[in-house]
Amino acid sequence: MALLENVKTPADIKKLSVKELELLAEEIRALIIETVTKNGGHLSPNLGMVETTLALYYVFDFSCDKLLFDVGHQSYTHKILNEGAEKFATLRTNGGISGFPDPTENDYDAFIAGHAGNSIGAGLGMCFSRDLLKENYTVACVVGDASIMNGVSLEAITEKNKKPNNFVVILNDNGMSISKNENGFYKSLIKSTTKKPYIKFKGGAKKLFGKSFLGNALRSFKRFLRRLFNPNHIIDDLGFKYFGTVDGHNLKELIKSFNRVKNYGEAVLITVKTIKGKGFIEAENAPSKFHGIGKNLTVSQNDCSAKIGQTLIDLASKDDKIVALTAGMTDGVGLARYAETYPNRFIDVGISEELAVLKSAGIAKAGLKPCVFIYSTFLQRAYDEIMHDIALQNLPVIFCIDRAGLVGSDGKTHQGVYDLSYLRHIPNLSIFAPKDTVELSSALKFALEQNSPIAIRYPNGKVEDFTSHTEFSFSWETVKDGADAVVLACGNRAVKIALELEKHGVNAKIINARTVKPLDSSVLSQIENELIITVEDNALLGGFGSAVSEYFVQNKKTAKIISFGIKDEFVSHGTVEKQLEDNGVTAKNIALCIKESR
Repeated sequence: MALLENVKTPADIKKLSVKELELLAEEIRALIIETVTKNGGHLSPNLGMVETTLALYYVFDFSCDKLLFDVGHQSYTHKILNEGAEKFATLRTNGGISGFPDPTENDYDAFIAGHAGNSIGAGLGMCFSRDLLKENYTVACVVGDASIMNGVSLEAITEKNKKPNNFVVILNDNGMSISKNENGFYKSLIKSTTKKPYIKFKGGAKKLFGKSFLGNALRSFKRFLRRLFNPNHIIDDLGFKYFGTVDGHNLKELIKSFNRVKNYGEAVLITVKTIKGKGFIEAENAPSKFHGIGKNLTVSQNDCSAKIGQTLIDLASKDDKIVALTAGMTDGVGLARYAETYPNRFIDVGISEELAVLKSAGIAKAGLKPCVFIYSTFLQRAYDEIMHDIALQNLPVIFCIDRAGLVGSDGKTHQGVYDLSYLRHIPNLSIFAPKDTVELSSALKFALEQNSPIAIRYPNGKVEDFTSHTEFSFSWETVKDGADAVVLACGNRAVKIALELEKHGVNAKIINARTVKPLDSSVLSQIENELIITVEDNALLGGFGSAVSEYFVQNKKTAKIISFGIKDEFVSHGTVEKQLEDNGVTAKNIALCIKESR
């Protein structure tokens, strides 16, 4: 990787010829494959963005210009160019660099980017501050994986029909969100290419007439021509000048196009056509499969996702009112087989979580049984719809909350450690936390028998099922008897940790607290005089432990409660084991606390 070794700073890229940039692109692509093979990460979206990112760095100066990624899982080339190959090797590891842009980590990371849809709005805000402060730089937003049709993106691009100058939106069109994109607006937008005769005429007229009287008079005629040559003129009406579609893997064409929009002055939108997974044939043929990948390019094992997807198929075969919805995550949440089996009862709205939840409300109101499958971190975005549209009407919508709890190397933008806290206070909504995949299946069946909104949270990764089970109900389950303390374990990881206490010399009674709301008051009323330990992989603030403490306060009872969970800090990337250790949620630490409290 001779060329890459000589790129010490982003400024070094500008010294290279186009031919050298092409060779550098291949070196970067090889480095991405090598690093993701070793560490896991987002492969397909980053392989498709190599040349486009190189061309942006060649044309712009991101030591002062601002580069925003949307979504951040396409930023690996950007990280290599400003962090270097040596640091990039630490990607997603304990103490290493994040897999997403993080301004606390690097000055070239202009804005955090783990969720879709934030770049255009944030970019407009930066332009507002820039112009008010009379500063001079360009804000460039790379919008990829169909996040252009996220609700926040649409709010931003439709805010005003006059956009700030020196604002560039690059639409990375690879035909995908995370799964295949089917959004109608997206398909329309990428076809909206300004015709070359119009572009040529406009440029010539501007040079010839400028701001003269005749030039002003011609502007009305220009608007007529715009509609004549470009029937789909919505982009111009939104305040952008559209520069058509560029081959996202042709460096010469990319550099030429970016140089043109850089000096254009007005807000511009340009489409780059890329291949998701470019340069790695397996990823090109199966971009969804290789979107987010584990070490050694293995598909990440998510036992709960697989189990609940199969359970839904089984239940749907007996109940034709069951409908499944997701937001651009068909494969990730385990719904691929369901979608094939029941295509007429499956909806993927794309990266639009609010819409998925709102649409489920309408489906439930009209008499069906919707199950919404969304990652915990993304469900945050639909808080208002859960509150206002579903819970307020007590509609029977089931939320299947994937990746709840700690998520390991995806890091702080993707942690699922807040769902108990942002859901627990919502009236009418029940919350389940089954201990393993067997109980998860039972919980889904039980939830569909109720006539109210229910959230079921479960973790990612490998889950080993326990040996004994009871049918799911609102009652908690005693997993093990003991005398040293009563451990209320909430969820798979908590139960697993609780069962390890015996190895550290503690004989505790362990209860599978599988319903966070409602709490099992019959159990709590019996243990008020015991040392009570609560364990969860949710934030301590507002989580399960808080719920238990509130119960005793509200019932004017005194109890000794010690809670273990996630501290009031954002959790960085690393292994789940290290994240639990950093937050004190380990059997060793809990056992020591019990011994000291006896």
